[in-house]
Amino acid sequence: MEFHLPLRVYIEDTDAGGIVFYVNYLKYMERARTEFMRTLGFGKAAVGNNGLMFVVSEAHVKYRRSAQLDDCLDVSANLSKLGRAGMTFYQEVYRGGELLCDGDIRIACVDCETRRPKAIPDAMRAALAAQTVSQPSGTHTD
Repeated sequence: MEFHLPLRVYIEDTDAGGIVFYVNYLKYMERARTEFMRTLGFGKAAVGNNGLMFVVSEAHVKYRRSAQLDDCLDVSANLSKLGRAGMTFYQEVYRGGELLCDGDIRIACVDCETRRPKAIPDAMRAALAAQTVSQPSGTHTD
């Protein structure tokens, strides 16, 4: 399943020149992953109630073009790899048909108290496995 989240660029996302500040692309990707999980029935509260947290353990991002104030963006969240205690998303940010930014974001599942790796619960893992796309990670480096 390819998940897409439409977003608009607001003044708070930009620098003095009206260009999106680079770190905000990571925020956009975070929002898309969060909404992807919510569509599977795993909102932030559901994850926290299981004593889990999902944290970014790696991010490989390529910035290709700049988004600007008031642009309408489309942010994808495609689960490309699912492991026992983590997953990797391949994500893209588009403006119309133009690719602005893409990358592989590795997410680790950790225990809320110990912050140590913890296996993704079986029900969540099954739901995620059904959504994994067969796109290999690392395709953003070209």
